[in-house]
Amino acid sequence: MPRVFVIAEGGMNHDGSLGNAIRMAEVAAACGADAVKFQLHDAEAETTRNAPSPPYFEHESRWDYFRRTAFTDEQWATLKGECERAGLEFLCSVFSLEAVERLERLGVRRYKVGSGEITNLELIRAAAATGKPVILSSGMSSWAELDAAVAAAGDDVTVLQCTSSYPTPPERVGLNVLVELRDRYGKPVGLSDHSVGNYAAFAAIALGAVVVEKHFTLSRHLYGPDAAFSLEPDELEELVEGIREIETMLAHPVDKDDLAPVAEMKRVFEKSVVTVAEIAAGTTIEREMVAAKKPGTGIPAARLDDVVGRTARVDLAADTVVTEDALA
Repeated sequence: MPRVFVIAEGGMNHDGSLGNAIRMAEVAAACGADAVKFQLHDAEAETTRNAPSPPYFEHESRWDYFRRTAFTDEQWATLKGECERAGLEFLCSVFSLEAVERLERLGVRRYKVGSGEITNLELIRAAAATGKPVILSSGMSSWAELDAAVAAAGDDVTVLQCTSSYPTPPERVGLNVLVELRDRYGKPVGLSDHSVGNYAAFAAIALGAVVVEKHFTLSRHLYGPDAAFSLEPDELEELVEGIREIETMLAHPVDKDDLAPVAEMKRVFEKSVVTVAEIAAGTTIEREMVAAKKPGTGIPAARLDDVVGRTARVDLAADTVVTEDALA
């Protein structure tokens, strides 16, 4: 299987601070992530001033929040450079055609389209028209809406199962949809995970996800729409380590008939046919003369009934492991 692409979703947890965003990139790199993702919001291009805000915008309107936390093109370029210096791919979600244009000038390697834009086919087509890979999150879409979005995204698309609930309870993660996505579209699939902890992501890898995106923050005490349910650095590091171990497991299937790795364990822990009384040479062995005991160095315990009725070739002391050369 391909290496799992782990995205540390910084989102807007920088709260408009370029320094915070750079630090997030540095920490994500140290935790082993492959990419760090932010969100390029352009208030004028993507929302009206009086558009309703989600409940977590308690102290300012969404318009004001987008304006306050926006980076200039020069700041985005600085952030992208710092991500690359840290060994990370810089990723950014787009929410407008203007955002695609700005990121094209910046020279990004791929595009992320979030769940709220899944019916914005013009935006998806614009991202696909760059010739770069597109990652689609499916959280708010019906199958019909997602069908149209995947078609608009072109051939090089990865589709992420996503539940637009913050945080997502276990019963709403929808791991079953991963398999349905792969079967329906024949495309790589992944999980954009809004649940608390790493269990859902680990399960997704076992089910074939090749991309995992998880919200990340320097501290859950920071202000921001996603900080409260994001991973902190130690948890992100645990996520990456777990994913890499699961990759190793999946890449090394075990042959149950290959017993060489457990040969010594079988000798120590399994049982053989063992005498429980002295048996003179020439004696026909009866059931009460033998039992199954450790070690597993003689005739296997599974063949105990086969030993009954055979003749002892030599004298056998009590508590002796019976071997084939001792029997006629």
